[in-house]
Amino acid sequence: MFHYDRALKITRADVAVDATHRQPRGFISHAHSDHMARHELALCTPATGLLYRLRMRGGAVMEIPYRRPLEFGDVRLTTYPAGHCLGSAMLLAEDGEQSLLYTGDFKLGASATAEPAELPHAEILVMETTYGVSRYRMPPREEVLDKFERLIRITLDAGRPAVVFAYALGKAQEVTRLLTDRGLAVRQHPAIAAVSQVYHQCGVDLGPYELLTHENCNQPAVAIVPPRSRNSGAAFDFDAPVKFAVTGWSIDESTRYRQGVDYALPISDHADFDELFVAVERVQPRVIYCTHGPESFVDRLREAGHEAFPLGKAWQKRLF
Repeated sequence: MFHYDRALKITRADVAVDATHRQPRGFISHAHSDHMARHELALCTPATGLLYRLRMRGGAVMEIPYRRPLEFGDVRLTTYPAGHCLGSAMLLAEDGEQSLLYTGDFKLGASATAEPAELPHAEILVMETTYGVSRYRMPPREEVLDKFERLIRITLDAGRPAVVFAYALGKAQEVTRLLTDRGLAVRQHPAIAAVSQVYHQCGVDLGPYELLTHENCNQPAVAIVPPRSRNSGAAFDFDAPVKFAVTGWSIDESTRYRQGVDYALPISDHADFDELFVAVERVQPRVIYCTHGPESFVDRLREAGHEAFPLGKAWQKRLF
């Protein structure tokens, strides 16, 4: 059904899945850079196709809309929402003998800007396990958002800029919608605003926001900027900003020190530890392969009675 050679590959379809090196045919679960490359032909959802072309400055795309099976190389490929970001998709591959579900990055909890995740049954489950350690259990979402709003309002009332560091695709749009829903003024870094235009094109409402400029960066509002600009001040001259990180890693108290921010809040777009087990129960697989997470989660699955293995070991280059 599949083999592993620097990436998961659907054998009969000859499709690499989330490969980060160029392939003749590559399925892209979502348009984050650690899950894609400029393939000769990219297979993905229509929204991911738009984001892929934006970020890769073009490229050939074959669209696979959610829940519409595509016969490809003697394999039926179907995408389902993953709940991670706009266009994010799980891939169900069926060859008439076996079925495989690849989750990619996914989230089962609420999202303001992504379709809710759907998990069909499959015999083989290849799952992302980023938060596969038991301490990564996210607190109630509304409690976190209430705290986030309170801290931002205190910051703005003190006349200081509130600067939120968020990935340009996904987290930035989610935070924008969450904050505009609470009546806060938001300004987006130009790199984020370019991605947000694709969200608008796909019918996702982010609420009212403005473009962040040098002229308005110190006026009362929340500035949302990419994490890579944390040390450079996003090339904007903020006056004594209060800095925020929004990531599931904030479960660890050390996160705010490691990321050089004043506050770190656990707002995540990945399944937490408990949701990983919920996903397994929904899919009901015969065997599970884990990727993008701690290998110790394989042991937790085995302790729970599942047949589970880490994906990507040398011995896995044989066919399955």
